[in-house]
Amino acid sequence: MTVRPILRYPDPRLAMPAATVEQFDLSLRHLTDDLLETMLAAPGIGITAPHVGVLQRVSVIRLEPHAPVLIHVNPSVIEASGPLQRFTEGSVSMPGFTEEVERPGRIRLRYQDLDGGWQETEADGFLATCIQHEVDQLDGIFWTRRLSRLKRDRLLRKYEKQAG
Repeated sequence: MTVRPILRYPDPRLAMPAATVEQFDLSLRHLTDDLLETMLAAPGIGITAPHVGVLQRVSVIRLEPHAPVLIHVNPSVIEASGPLQRFTEGSVSMPGFTEEVERPGRIRLRYQDLDGGWQETEADGFLATCIQHEVDQLDGIFWTRRLSRLKRDRLLRKYEKQAG
């Protein structure tokens, strides 16, 4: 397992939709192992292959140190419902910057496992937010695009000032 370099915002690859994974082989398993190591080192609770410059639809999520690792290949949110909820979001590609984002409180996710088998699962609360955040990234939608224009402009000004 290797800790890979993380792309920093505004790298243009973070705004590109990721390609569908078609080969379910050892290289995919190595990629997910590296994503987990990279996410833990960042530190973070979610990461996608595009965060490390690999434009494939793969995400890894682990909400707490002893929680199970969730690996989603080719994920898509097929249903979003429930009342909207607000949670603080950020990105391993923009460390140290967070803001509240509003998203649906419940989702149904369709994805493939590491063997290529199709799965469906439901999530609510913070996990639903995390999954939506990572699927957005796979679609080329950086989390700041979910902010109001005022909040996004303010956050980006602070980020640019710190980045130098």
